[in-house]
Amino acid sequence: MNNFLDTDISYLTGVGPKKADILKKEADIRTFGDLMYYFPFRYIDKTKFYKISELSADMSNIQITGKITAINITGQGRGQRLNAIFTDGSGIMDLVWFKGVNWIRKTLLPNKQYIIFGKPTFFNGKYSIAHPEIDELTPNTGKEKFIFHGAYYTTEKMKNSFLTSKGIQNLQMNLLRNVASKIEETLPTNIINNNNNIGLRDALINIHFPISQEMLQKASFRLKFEELFLIQMSLIRRKLLRQSKSEGHIFSKVGNNFNNFYKDNLPFDLTGAQKRVLKEIRKNTVTGKQMNRLLQGDVGSGKTLVALMTMLLGIDNDCQAAIMAPTEILATQHYKTICEMLNGMPVTVELLTGSTRKKKRETLHTGLRDGSIQILIGTHALIEDTVQFNNLGIVVIDEQHRFGVIQRAKLWNKNVLRPHVLVMTATPIPRTLSMTLYGDLDVSIIDELPPGRKPIETKHYTDAKRRVVFGFMKEQIDKGRQIYVVYPLIKESEKLDIKDLEDGYESITRAFPLPEYKVSIVHGKMKAKDKEYEMQRFAKGETNIMVATTVIEVGVNVPNASVMVIESTERFGLSQLHQLRGRVGRGAEQSFCILMSSYKLSKESKKRIETMVRTNDGFDIAEVDLKLRGPGDMDGTAQSGVGFDLKIANLAKDTQILQIARDNAIKILDDDPMLDKPENRILKQRVTREENKKINYREIS
Repeated sequence: MNNFLDTDISYLTGVGPKKADILKKEADIRTFGDLMYYFPFRYIDKTKFYKISELSADMSNIQITGKITAINITGQGRGQRLNAIFTDGSGIMDLVWFKGVNWIRKTLLPNKQYIIFGKPTFFNGKYSIAHPEIDELTPNTGKEKFIFHGAYYTTEKMKNSFLTSKGIQNLQMNLLRNVASKIEETLPTNIINNNNNIGLRDALINIHFPISQEMLQKASFRLKFEELFLIQMSLIRRKLLRQSKSEGHIFSKVGNNFNNFYKDNLPFDLTGAQKRVLKEIRKNTVTGKQMNRLLQGDVGSGKTLVALMTMLLGIDNDCQAAIMAPTEILATQHYKTICEMLNGMPVTVELLTGSTRKKKRETLHTGLRDGSIQILIGTHALIEDTVQFNNLGIVVIDEQHRFGVIQRAKLWNKNVLRPHVLVMTATPIPRTLSMTLYGDLDVSIIDELPPGRKPIETKHYTDAKRRVVFGFMKEQIDKGRQIYVVYPLIKESEKLDIKDLEDGYESITRAFPLPEYKVSIVHGKMKAKDKEYEMQRFAKGETNIMVATTVIEVGVNVPNASVMVIESTERFGLSQLHQLRGRVGRGAEQSFCILMSSYKLSKESKKRIETMVRTNDGFDIAEVDLKLRGPGDMDGTAQSGVGFDLKIANLAKDTQILQIARDNAIKILDDDPMLDKPENRILKQRVTREENKKINYREIS
């Protein structure tokens, strides 16, 4: 099916071995299909022309018709520069080339009519365009069928090999001339008709060479729909397959451990959201099928409590439980928190990290194998081959995006039956991203804070207001509160004009001197024991202020800390700012987050700060973050997670198309789970081909 798209790109007219090598290295274009699905990032209306007299410096790319009156080459070797004087009768401007000077000089003829296209700049009283696109004006100019011209991403190396946007456009034209008639449909007729889609051939032609705005919109919808539809088909099929084949432990009873904890040890009444999530988990764990559930909730929403109660369910059913955390600090925090929650209960909890000594490890390994250790909390050390459980029934993975999928896969080797998996994240995930990254998981959301928690007040100050901020910090310390001050760097950077931790520590200790005030300092390059010592001083209330880098983003729980000061706020992303703010607001007192920044801010920085001041809702913040940053690179087995190589769809903007695609996928798979019906045969071929392209890591949460 469309096998010709697998043809090596070097065989396309106009490419050849050298350009093929550049295309492969710079744009990952290896085949005809790769080029065909290398889409424009924007479109230029080539029907509009300007006069030189109408130009302004803030214009983007423009078109002008006129003639070259003089050509001049200056400089030698790499310093050569070609300058052409261009006029349209309303004024004159310079056309400038710094590369390919000799070749371009041969193509230019004085007093011949040309169309030039590019971005004008204004310097020394005159406009100029550097490296413009230039075409000869002929009687047929303007009568082309395609009036919207695509602009393609290129690199300097591509441009040096004449693979400019125009060059890519020419290759697309060559490709479509040769293969358009061979393009076969990849979606069933009923899917195309039910969604008012155009055919694949028309879509591919019009995405590269649209004949009208309407056809461009139809082509874009069709290709985005298909891309998202195939992803959803893959995810939902995988979920159905896992549910039908993956045998899991049956947590048939709610026993003494769960009930006694609920009756005697519960630190506060469960919120409605926590009760709802526990019911969802309970429903999963009695089916005999492996649970794979994502638990989302803001910092402080009570995810750890839900995880503990889930683990107690497992223990009541003669299973062991494990929590895997991304850092030793967070693993230790979980260990302390869970030990405190289980105070007085006959449940054995142990901690395993990279710092665990050999003798202790040997004891742990024995206890895990004989089943006497019921809950093991740890870091990557949990997935070492030497760690063998007696009967692992439930695994909790905290902040899973910090683990590589291969690391998570190793957990399956710990048991004959697959353990239930509860993936926790305090980074709220926008619905669009959740449907795509985690469409094969069941999703639970804790959207309520425990009783007594007050929303954190967030304020923004520039560096000029530092005295005001210091005064407020002293007021809070006088009330017995503690304060975090977070910096983005450890040492001063010449390139970044921002406050660094060492300079910040000095200014803080000057403004808050001994013996009245005591200051801790923590950063990622400190030895683990020194870091722990400083954190413990702060946790015990022996110091008033903790000056730190983002090492305290996760893993520190100090209810008495009521102020978070974030320096150089403009250097942080929204998600990180929200995580840092979550370090305070853990006690009953009113807490504050102070965002410090320079006076000059970019548009995006202003938007991030405005969002933080406006809302404490992590999901609202995540949606804004997605729109500002985009979904990023979600492909492969990187530590930051796995996903899909999107060619045209944008998860931040195409929410509606994603929902339509998902609804279609669910409807088809409900009716024909194996895609065996004749009308779905074409779909089964396509989905199977796409799924076989990558290792199937996504079963592991």
